Amino acid sequence: MAAADSWSWFPALALGVSLLKCLFINAYHSTDFEVHRNWLAITHSLPVSRWYHENSSAWTLDYPPLFAWLELGLARAAQHFDSNMLRVENLNYVSQNTLLFQRLSVVFTDLLFIYAARECCRCVQEPKGPRDVLSRPSFVLAVLLLWNFGLLIVDHIHFQYNGFMFGFLLLSVAKHLQHKHLQGALLFSVLLNLKHIYLYVAPAYGVYLLRSYCFTQDHSGGSVSWRSFRPLRLLALGSIVASVCALSFGPFIAMGQLPQVLSRLFPFKRGLCHAYWAPNAWALYNVLDKSLALLGVRLKLLEEAELPRASMTGGLVQEFQHSVLPSVTPSVTLVCTLLSILPALASIWRRPRGARGFLRCLLLCALGSFMFGWHVHEKAVLLAILPLSFLAVESREDAGIFLVLTTTGHYSLFPLLFTPAELPIKVFLMLMFTIYSFTALRKLHSGPVLRPLESAYLLGLGVVALACEAAFPLSPWRHKLPFLPLLATSVYCSVGVCYSFLRLYASLLRQEEKHKQL
Repeated sequence: MAAADSWSWFPALALGVSLLKCLFINAYHSTDFEVHRNWLAITHSLPVSRWYHENSSAWTLDYPPLFAWLELGLARAAQHFDSNMLRVENLNYVSQNTLLFQRLSVVFTDLLFIYAARECCRCVQEPKGPRDVLSRPSFVLAVLLLWNFGLLIVDHIHFQYNGFMFGFLLLSVAKHLQHKHLQGALLFSVLLNLKHIYLYVAPAYGVYLLRSYCFTQDHSGGSVSWRSFRPLRLLALGSIVASVCALSFGPFIAMGQLPQVLSRLFPFKRGLCHAYWAPNAWALYNVLDKSLALLGVRLKLLEEAELPRASMTGGLVQEFQHSVLPSVTPSVTLVCTLLSILPALASIWRRPRGARGFLRCLLLCALGSFMFGWHVHEKAVLLAILPLSFLAVESREDAGIFLVLTTTGHYSLFPLLFTPAELPIKVFLMLMFTIYSFTALRKLHSGPVLRPLESAYLLGLGVVALACEAAFPLSPWRHKLPFLPLLATSVYCSVGVCYSFLRLYASLLRQEEKHKQL
């Protein structure tokens, strides 16, 4: 652990990034800005019984109730900035005070993320002997978390509250690293009731806590000692989860509105993919289907008029039928996701390997769900990138995986900021973070952390970026094939994300082999 008196640099890092966030107040913001303004209005102006029924706007409330309560608390402060923003009928309302309040609310709630980052940095294994502050693992991790490119553009330009959510996740992980399992479970329960996307990693929490907290002893070979089961510990965990869910969902259960709330949380009619394909296995599946359809038409094996319309690259969010390959249903994605995470869950059951083993399992659950989940957003890749930062400063192999996943995952977020004014901002921030990540991790691990093929792939990503951001807008194809940059970005980045997922699994299997040999 780092000495307590050596943390004078942390406030400077936190203050610096907070000031940077304030510079983006007048930058472009997406429809998510109006989404959250509308939620402020709904929770402030309407009775609780109408929160999950209000549909005068397309941006209906579709987060768990605890987040709705948070919006209600923010609305109490918002009325002192501009009360007009809290009127449900004021759709697409934007004023300077509204803009200021919503931007500052994200900066303010990020204080939890800053605190969580500090707690994670305190858990990092520091090498023995004197070392320059800038080359300490704790310092490098602090920069990778606080100055994360993805969080900066998604939260403080595009507009969302992901930093606040990740604050709960990282703080929960830190509590498990500190062997404070009940606190970690409480924090994760709160997180699940704020945003249900974190169900992706709930299996890792469930198996880890059952195996490493409810069972207290192992046999000499590492297998679980069934006699060591402590039912009171399981009861304590269950009580925590039930209490948080009761506070969040209780009023809606009492009003008989639970089915309505759940229908908002899990809208399966939105289709397999988002309007812009997230870089996952389904992006590769989609492009293979389109390629086979084109080949079939050229070989006169298929009739073009009989094929479904190519709507998935047209900006629509809806159900879609594939042309050649079997269409994918929500149940298929669920099965694929479960199959992708089962080996990781089985691994921490057989040989838990402490909180760091749990963290690796959490990463694989996050990436497995990202790879095979239903209607996955590109922003969900941050669910793997941020926790992987912790492992990257402790392991050379994980550092290499981190660089591949972070570079491809972050570049896949570029289409979120499509306005010309934001082009230099996203390029500069991406380059700044990427260059620091490469140089800091190389210095930290005393040498290169990438394999030659990985370096070649990332250089190819640079070519794709230049083609999509610079060459394509000047080409005659920009009107005929406007979706081509999105397609190229999604497919190329999918390869890097899939590769990172497989390398993380390979690393896990190698660790199991080492334990067997011991």
